[in-house]
Amino acid sequence: MEDVEVPPYFTCPISLQIMRDPVTISSGITYDRESMEMWVFSYKNRACPVTKLPISDLTMTPNHTLRRLIQHWCTENAALGVERIPTPKPPLDPATVLSLLNQSDLPSLLKLRELASLSDRNKVCIRSAGAVKRLASFIHSLTQDAPSSPPSGSGASTDGDRLPVIREALNLLCAVEVTEDEIKGLAAANVDLIGSLAWVLDKGDCQSRVQACFLLKTAFSGLHPMFLMNVRSDLLAGIVRVLRDQISLPATKCAAQLLIEASKWGRNRIKVVDCGAVPALVEMLIETTERRLSEILMWLLDMLCGCAEGRAELLGHAAGIAVVSRKMMRVSPTTNDRAVRILYSLCRYSANPALAQEMLNIGAVSKLCLVLQVEGNNKTKEKAVEMLKMNARTWRNSSCVPHHLLSGYPSN
Repeated sequence: MEDVEVPPYFTCPISLQIMRDPVTISSGITYDRESMEMWVFSYKNRACPVTKLPISDLTMTPNHTLRRLIQHWCTENAALGVERIPTPKPPLDPATVLSLLNQSDLPSLLKLRELASLSDRNKVCIRSAGAVKRLASFIHSLTQDAPSSPPSGSGASTDGDRLPVIREALNLLCAVEVTEDEIKGLAAANVDLIGSLAWVLDKGDCQSRVQACFLLKTAFSGLHPMFLMNVRSDLLAGIVRVLRDQISLPATKCAAQLLIEASKWGRNRIKVVDCGAVPALVEMLIETTERRLSEILMWLLDMLCGCAEGRAELLGHAAGIAVVSRKMMRVSPTTNDRAVRILYSLCRYSANPALAQEMLNIGAVSKLCLVLQVEGNNKTKEKAVEMLKMNARTWRNSSCVPHHLLSGYPSN
């Protein structure tokens, strides 16, 4: 093949390879379909690679004449090692998508997910056919606990029957990469996707619950702050269960990030605490050695300690203070900052002699002294200094703190 001279008009201007499915765009330049779809749909470019002019119309017209010339040339040069190029399959069209969506059964959902996995163009085509709203409405109808029968054609009559259909519908929604604007559109159309996802988090299998979390991550980014200020308790409880079950590392991180986002608003952090998040975080921090997960879990624990209920839960756990101290100076500067913030919240708002003595016994005071001697965040150092000054009577002359660290103890 190296010795064969390929006609220049047979090669794609993007990939510089022989075009297998040549298409012409609105600028009049011909490209290989796969390369052009990646250029437009994957890399989000909206200018013609050759002319640099804006692409006014994303329609890609097959260049059948050029394709036949390329196929004929490949056949003539097959003896020289040139690969024969088969006639390409026609691209996915909206009519096919609508036909599959109208069936709304497990085989049609599996087929749509297979099509979505083939190319980014297919994902766009499926979304453009109204798949997001249809799937959200379909999932909502299946997740109602009322005795009414499921939608005709779904093939689901009981929880055991409908769970696989719901799972595949969720898989498809994740596969087509739902956007924030589409989530907003569902809310405007009164499609209760969030309520459906809460049902899945409560009654779904592991895979469905994970997919629900991934969809919620997109939803939380696109929903109005008024919704986020009062997230329903059953939804938060379902997310906490995904966090506690540690189904997979991505799912655990996603669940923790969802709880962080929810805890920024209103009284949600109290609801998260009431769902048992603090003991779950402590147990996970004891076990995990993964850096990024430790950072996310400490971030969430820091946020929950911003309320009295969260601090009480942490103080009530036998390993609560110890695990926070253990993570300090062992994971990353970010984790150091979070650990100091957590301890500061406890010393500032939930102080008592038992807490001061426990921090001394487990080595937290030594680490606070060490924080002052290493490079780090100035605000973190200020909080460490304030804690050391607040408890100077108990800590300054203690034998639990090494002498070389006590030499740097701040004066009042």
